[in-house]
Amino acid sequence: MDHRKPYFFVGIGGSGMMPLAMILAGQGATVAGSDRSLDQAKLPAKFDYLRRRGVTLFAQDGSGVVSADQLVVASAAVEASVPDIVAAEQVGAERKSRAELLAELFNAAPLSIGVAGTSGKSTVTGMIGWILHASGRDPTVMNGAVMKNFATPDAPFASALVGAGDAFVSEVDESDGSIALYWPKIAVLNNVSLDHKSLEELRDLFGGFIARAATAVVNRDNGEGAALAMALPADRLLTFAIEGEADLVASNLEEQRFGVSFDLVERGGAPVRVTLQVPGRHNVSNALAAIGAVRAAGIGLVEAAHAIGGFAGLKRRFELVGEAGGVAVIDDFGHNPDKIAATLATLHAFPGRLLLLFQPHGYGPLKVMRGELVSMFTQHLGLEDVLVLPDPVYQGGTVAREVTSADIVADIAATGRTALHIPERAAAAAHLVAAAQPGDRIVVMGARDDTLSLLAQSMVDNMTG
Repeated sequence: MDHRKPYFFVGIGGSGMMPLAMILAGQGATVAGSDRSLDQAKLPAKFDYLRRRGVTLFAQDGSGVVSADQLVVASAAVEASVPDIVAAEQVGAERKSRAELLAELFNAAPLSIGVAGTSGKSTVTGMIGWILHASGRDPTVMNGAVMKNFATPDAPFASALVGAGDAFVSEVDESDGSIALYWPKIAVLNNVSLDHKSLEELRDLFGGFIARAATAVVNRDNGEGAALAMALPADRLLTFAIEGEADLVASNLEEQRFGVSFDLVERGGAPVRVTLQVPGRHNVSNALAAIGAVRAAGIGLVEAAHAIGGFAGLKRRFELVGEAGGVAVIDDFGHNPDKIAATLATLHAFPGRLLLLFQPHGYGPLKVMRGELVSMFTQHLGLEDVLVLPDPVYQGGTVAREVTSADIVADIAATGRTALHIPERAAAAAHLVAAAQPGDRIVVMGARDDTLSLLAQSMVDNMTG
């Protein structure tokens, strides 16, 4: 793309905004931005990193948007009343959503690989990016999470990779419907389950996404995804499954606390042993999705299987923050029923009580997912486990608080599980630290709030202090 106009990102520190800004800056564009967290002096290391990358930062007061020559980029969550948006209207600056700009970059790439699904998008995107990088393909990668393989002391927020190769790998979002903007050469569909939208809407969005691809890589273990795949011709479809019937099949799984091994068979071929540095059955499925995508991109099976063993994982994806007094603290992005269930299943494969702090990522999602969340926690919480919910993420604006954390806790507690509503997050964390005993695992879970990682680290520090 021709980056003639300077870009101004409203909310540049967001998990979807920051990597896009980094890709543009890495391609030589002029990038500036603002962020509410910057104004509140939160996460200073993140904004220092952006400055070192040549990004000019402004207060979110309209002072950074001064010319009609600027292209102002904002996510769907940014209200029209935000001063930067008001300033853009006043000076006549062109506006684009984050998704529109990302889709333009993605669709222009010779080899566009899009990763979709309710769960696992960031992990699969990171896995594909790492395999292509390790295979010398020098990809550009747009991720919503920090990829440990590419993080260094000088670049701790490596949620993007800017390469000179033909591949552009990106997770694509269904929550705002913007997945409809993407035309992938290779489309990956991990799974389809309830999260931000109704299943009817999700079927339409995900079905359209894989239908637009030259090759669709689809999880046969997910009933909704498998049903959507049936509409595609066989020569445009590559399927994967765990111990099932598919083009790529994993079997003989051997789980470790922070890893998993399995035999990988490509239809008609000999088994290849794969060892991952990330744990759980769900990550075996993620690995199959990634290997399927790179096979469609021309990478050999053995090369892909060997490369994925070097994938170090993502920040906030089952990340061991530290251990103190025999208690492990894990930071995890789980925020919808499928993600949380996968994490709990991985943890329950080994002995030890779970002490969970789950911060819901908004009042809207809480209303949509109430029944599924309660059912999932009732099914996956052990009788000795403890679940604590603080109030949901709230970042300003008007929102209907029809379903609260207290409602979810009441529903779960009525089933005999131990669930508590402690409104203030710091108090919720302190309660779990005080309750922790040797052998316990504390898990901090939630989305849309980067300070959860700082909270997890503070819990380790409080136990060691």
